[in-house]
Amino acid sequence: MFNKGNMSKMLKQAQDMQSKMADVQEQLNEVVIEETYEDLITVKVNGKMDLLDVNISDDAMKEDKDVLEDLLVSTLNKALKKAQDEAQSRMNAVTGNMMDGLKIPGM
Repeated sequence: MFNKGNMSKMLKQAQDMQSKMADVQEQLNEVVIEETYEDLITVKVNGKMDLLDVNISDDAMKEDKDVLEDLLVSTLNKALKKAQDEAQSRMNAVTGNMMDGLKIPGM
């Protein structure tokens, strides 16, 4: 037999979770992750994986172009990975790990 009370309760829980997920998304704008490679390159990204800042030292500019590009890509990828892990961790805390293992772009 169909129980309307249980359905209402489930809908309320889903709405609450959706609201909490929206709050986490908003908080991720404020999270700043910084990754540095030997004081040569520093990048900052937010929790939504937006690039906020890149700082390339004068010493780094003395490196070959190919080396500098590789260092920049590597440093940026590390920062983005940390941002993705942070976003996933915060989302898992809200969803009770229901989304664990589910890779959502931008999360």
